[in-house]
Amino acid sequence: HWIVAGAVLGAMSVAMGAIGTHTLRRHLSPHDLELWRTAVRYLQTHALALVATGIFSPRDRRARRVAGVAGVLLAGGAVLFAGAVAGLAVGGPRILGAVAPVGGLSLVAGWIALALAAVVAIRAGPDGPDPGPDGAQGPAGPPR
Repeated sequence: HWIVAGAVLGAMSVAMGAIGTHTLRRHLSPHDLELWRTAVRYLQTHALALVATGIFSPRDRRARRVAGVAGVLLAGGAVLFAGAVAGLAVGGPRILGAVAPVGGLSLVAGWIALALAAVVAIRAGPDGPDPGPDGAQGPAGPPR
């Protein structure tokens, strides 16, 4: 589902880029056009991050859960940040200026969560959690 979300956000970013290039550049100030481009750039970058989150899909249950949190934070942050900045660019309400930092913090937290998911997955090893001293995979034994 993160690959799908990333693909949708990627498509949105391409459409927004085209709108900015072919329509808005005639109507926006250079400053506002730069805001629009920033929104598009962040949306594109985090669309790719979501695709990577979906491809990552660690085998370890804990790492997968943390990767899911990363996906929520990245998707939500991308929509909040890019949406607020794009809205400001086209003359939206100034309250959007308070929404953008919330989206930005969500993006930072998403990247940290993705890094944490990778660390948890690395510690678990390629086949899940490290076996205990008797070879068992935690309380439930080896995976089936």
